[in-house]
Amino acid sequence: MNQQPKVLVIGLGLIGASFAKALKSRHAAYVYGYNRGAGVAQQAKELAVIDEVVDDLQSLPPLDCIVLGVPVLAIAPVLEQIKPALSGLTLLTDVGSVKGEVVTIVQQTLGELPACFVPGHPIAGAEKSGLAAANETLFDDHMHIITPLASSSAAAIELVTQLWQACGADVISMSVEKHDEVLAATSHLPHLLAFSLVDTLSRESENSEIFKYAAGGFRDFSRIAASDPTMWHDIFLTNQSALLAVLRRFQADLSQLEQAVEQGDGAYLKQVFTQAKQSRDHFSDLLAARKKKSQ
Repeated sequence: MNQQPKVLVIGLGLIGASFAKALKSRHAAYVYGYNRGAGVAQQAKELAVIDEVVDDLQSLPPLDCIVLGVPVLAIAPVLEQIKPALSGLTLLTDVGSVKGEVVTIVQQTLGELPACFVPGHPIAGAEKSGLAAANETLFDDHMHIITPLASSSAAAIELVTQLWQACGADVISMSVEKHDEVLAATSHLPHLLAFSLVDTLSRESENSEIFKYAAGGFRDFSRIAASDPTMWHDIFLTNQSALLAVLRRFQADLSQLEQAVEQGDGAYLKQVFTQAKQSRDHFSDLLAARKKKSQ
């Protein structure tokens, strides 16, 4: 595509606004923005996050791409409004952390899976949310997973890859099912544990003293409990099967640790901790290699 693609980002929260800002600042697209909250899109234009404001989803300019940056359970009503624009679209994609439910919603709402539709999910984020947290470098050296469907056109796959690579992301492809299983283990479960721990400690009678003396380990682990509750509410409800499977495996392992502590089984504890350290060191090496490769 010789000229800049025309991209509409619907939902100018952290991910949507960061994607829009990255595209605009790198001259990779002409970016329109829409947000349901009053004044948010106009503020995004004033902050140079987008080029132009869209006020009405049922009256859209000619577009090449629409990005759904809204929570998963808010996708259906948005699709109802943009139906007329889909026939001339090259790409319809999303940024949701769950893919199976998004595919189901698209199919049920539109009656089909259009050729322009390629589900996607950037593996990047921050504990802050909203337009004010927009960061044009958020996706640099991070993966963006696409889950092309049998119905997805080559042109749609090419454009989604082009746009995310322009934002600095490493685009990889996997199946919808594999994505939801992997993310349940590596993202959804850690967030659930962080939310649960902070909630448990906050309900302790001495919670002010507990938080006052908490050190870096608590800060690092609990950071993700500051994430958007609405978004994570949707994720946990829409990736229920995969999340429950990994949560139950974790509960079984946690029960074994509880028993080891109760019985003073130091050998078992040391074995688990050693294996965990080796796995974490390997993960750190992978991250370092990825960063070195991108430089």
